[in-house]
Amino acid sequence: MNEQFLKPQEVANWIGVTEKTLAVWRSVGRYNLKFVKVGGRVLYPQSEVLKFLESRLMSQTE
Repeated sequence: MNEQFLKPQEVANWIGVTEKTLAVWRSVGRYNLKFVKVGGRVLYPQSEVLKFLESRLMSQTE
């Protein structure tokens, strides 16, 4: 397994939110965006970010 891990800043830039928004999502469990915590460091597996984005795909607005 050769998983790439992304820093919160990278994920925030990629999906168009702020790092603070990601921190809120982590603390309240708003979305199922999995992350790894090592000491005080937070990292996101790239494959999990892709799964998250795919789960948000829509064909029409509600």
